[in-house]
Amino acid sequence: GLSPVSVRCYSKQSKAFLAGIGGAGAVSELDAGRVTAFMVGWAQGRNTWSAKAMVTSLRAFLRFAHATGRTAAPLAGAVPAVASWRMSSLPRGLRAAEIERLLAGCDRDTAAGLRDYAVLSLLARLGLRGAEAGGLQLGDIDWRAGEIAVTGKGSRTERLPLPAPAGEALAAWLEHGRPKCESRSVFVTVRRPYRPLTPESVRAVMGRACERAGLDRRGTHRFRHALATEMLRAGASLPEVGQVLRHRSQL
Repeated sequence: GLSPVSVRCYSKQSKAFLAGIGGAGAVSELDAGRVTAFMVGWAQGRNTWSAKAMVTSLRAFLRFAHATGRTAAPLAGAVPAVASWRMSSLPRGLRAAEIERLLAGCDRDTAAGLRDYAVLSLLARLGLRGAEAGGLQLGDIDWRAGEIAVTGKGSRTERLPLPAPAGEALAAWLEHGRPKCESRSVFVTVRRPYRPLTPESVRAVMGRACERAGLDRRGTHRFRHALATEMLRAGASLPEVGQVLRHRSQL
């Protein structure tokens, strides 16, 4: 039931774990002490989000290992949690001027520039996650209704209104930039072989935009934080912000 993005993430982290314990052959000899020691050592020098990603992936792998008889005991519980205090470091959004600089830096005389401008417009206007923008399909756009269907976490699909600036950016990319190809993905590479943009590709789009705008490299989630901040300043409640950003929980 995991999404392809989660599968890729879990696989990458599990490979790092296997390399750290000496290979797949060492799985049968695992005990709680080795699992805990690996996690404590691996987390040294890494940020909270990277450590949490390893915790989630490692627990999933160890549940799989026990369910398939590769470990004699259930070891997922031996993976320590990452210390993280709520509100200890509030996420920082992008200022309106920074968003304009990121968008203005796209060369819309080129196919790549039209695509990047459309991607960034969706991130900025709708607060999409990078994986959600990369996963958009041509059939997800309802031009008559002015809506797009977004498939997010948990494979939930929700319909969102398409703001005019983002819609115009999408239309320009599809009409004048997107190459003709068999892929049904909205965003594809501009050189052969034409492939859908991956979440990593969307992060690269953001990275290049930051360089052009003269900003330190920022993650695509900064757009979500910026949108939430603007909504709160305009008088929206936290539940309303959570609804727009499609949070499953308000906690």
